[in-house]
Amino acid sequence: MTAGASVCYNEKMEVVHFTEKSAGECIVKAVEVLQRGGVVLYPTDTLYGLGADAFSNGAVDKIYEIKGREDSKPIHCIVTDLVMAERYAEISRSARVLAKEYSPGALTLVLKKRGVFNTGITRAIGTVGIRIPNSDICMEMLRMFRMPITTTSANLSAKVPELSVDKILAQFGDHGKLIDLVIDAGELPESRPSTVVDVSGNDPAILREGAISADEIWTTLKDPR
Repeated sequence: MTAGASVCYNEKMEVVHFTEKSAGECIVKAVEVLQRGGVVLYPTDTLYGLGADAFSNGAVDKIYEIKGREDSKPIHCIVTDLVMAERYAEISRSARVLAKEYSPGALTLVLKKRGVFNTGITRAIGTVGIRIPNSDICMEMLRMFRMPITTTSANLSAKVPELSVDKILAQFGDHGKLIDLVIDAGELPESRPSTVVDVSGNDPAILREGAISADEIWTTLKDPR
């Protein structure tokens, strides 16, 4: 198969193979899908993720349906930087300290959302989870789309995330039919998910220990550089 060639696995899903040569085409296709409320399976610096317009009710509903996930469990998003994040959330001092040390990278910050937002991933909750990825493809998608993109791992709820597109689609089964575009970057290296830290209130709390250890988080907050 030539670089950048695409294959249709079903009527809706298109698969494009990510290479240095096809990178631009992949990103353009992804943004077109996001703009029309679709879902993209894409590689990140941690795992493959499911991407959609983070503030579209319909697009976020598709993510929940694909994962078979309870809608009471929040979905997070990626942003280019704290400037973008600040449009949607209040950035606490603890958030700035942690972002300075660990972003871009495997750190998700749960922040108090700005009150004007109540759609997509912010429906019926007072917070929004954001991550600044250490990934060129993610950053280019964000720059072109100019809005946050969902970044939940590409797996069925309660199932272990797979590292290759074939295994991910096999795990999803019929659920995967809601995916519009797959960016296949091959098998990703073993990686832990991001560490999730709630910094929306006065007392930070680690909601999930991942690639960044709890000890590192607490040390940084206690003695910021």
